[in-house]
Amino acid sequence: METIRTTEIGQHVGQRVQLRGWVHNLRLLGGVNFLVLRDGWGTAQAVTQDEAALAPLTQAGLGQESVIALEGLVVAEPQAPGGVELHDLTVTVVTPVSEPPPIPINKKQIKAALPTLLDHAVVANRHPARRAVFRLAAGVMAGFRATLNARGFTEIQTPKIVASATESGSNVFKIDYFGRPAYLAQSPQFYKQIMVGVFERVFEVGPVFRAEPHDTTRHVNEYVSLDVEFGFIQNHFTVMATARDVIAGIIDTLQGSYAAELELLSARLPAVPAAIPHIHFAEAQELILQRHGVDVRGEPDLSPQDERWLGAWAQEEHGSDFLFVTGYPMSKRPFYTHPDTSRPGYSNSFDLLFRGVELITGGQRLHLYGDYLDALARAGYPVEPFETYLEAFRYGMPPHGGFAIGMERLLMQLLDLPNLRLATLFPRDLNRVAP
Repeated sequence: METIRTTEIGQHVGQRVQLRGWVHNLRLLGGVNFLVLRDGWGTAQAVTQDEAALAPLTQAGLGQESVIALEGLVVAEPQAPGGVELHDLTVTVVTPVSEPPPIPINKKQIKAALPTLLDHAVVANRHPARRAVFRLAAGVMAGFRATLNARGFTEIQTPKIVASATESGSNVFKIDYFGRPAYLAQSPQFYKQIMVGVFERVFEVGPVFRAEPHDTTRHVNEYVSLDVEFGFIQNHFTVMATARDVIAGIIDTLQGSYAAELELLSARLPAVPAAIPHIHFAEAQELILQRHGVDVRGEPDLSPQDERWLGAWAQEEHGSDFLFVTGYPMSKRPFYTHPDTSRPGYSNSFDLLFRGVELITGGQRLHLYGDYLDALARAGYPVEPFETYLEAFRYGMPPHGGFAIGMERLLMQLLDLPNLRLATLFPRDLNRVAP
């Protein structure tokens, strides 16, 4: 007897097969009874007029989420989900469950409020729609890796406990590391730059931590960062071109291998232009003034509303869901950012907006040791905490740059989710450290 996945059942019409999974639904209608089994890939319907076939469940009062082995004959049935169903059933109970789950997950949609859904995420994530979100997260990571591996990048894993803050000391989680202070890493920035001196092209998929007291729909305090860094670039436009290719590679992977999940979630995948349009930060502020009458000139960053306006402009003007905003003020960028020598006060950096929300931050980095000493002095940072990092530049680094993608934010925008927490497996925010 062959054990198969629910997604393979259509290949076995006329054969007896075994499925293993959870009781997703059980409907006893007298003359005809329906059992829906869910495994890690999908669901399959079984039908019987013989109530005795379901006795291992019904006589013990078992129901939804009981783990079973289900044997049956695969029959073509146009009215059944997927066009096939199981007849002539044999049910074996593996793990009995008689208590109803805290959230009904056998409905097409989960009706629970967000706090309730997150409180019971260990069960709620079994729902096919919730599971599809996280299957797509796996696809995003797979597409990211495949695109960069094909371009000669090496995947690395860097420490998440670090001796000094990457950006500043104000938004890091401080921990007691055997009696001395250490921090949870805000990003792998320092290490991925260092590793450019080893491999030239590197990337990482891993968690990052931000001790920022945000309580918004687009922020959490731990998320998965998809990081890239590589050397021998011309400027930040070289980095932007690679960022475009990575996004296109992710979208191609999702289209090619995750059609069922995309269909279930009614996802609207974007077309990635061959060249994503770009606008300089200063021109973006002028555009906002002209179109909306709001004077944001002099502000060092774009507000969420500014980003939405610019996203709408990119769609209207260029037919693009994506827009690069380049040249952010140096005052808003980290000390290691390379300045724009042609426009004092601005930087060789960028953000990529996706459907009006910041998705990627990146740019060109400083690469000369002396420039780092000057930058630290201007920022008022002592050299000592950065000595290990600076050693890489003391002994020769090429012009380089990189970027980072917030994986959950990408999913949120791809799937038009109203809250980043719905794209996060087990969110960590101001109020939540469990489950």
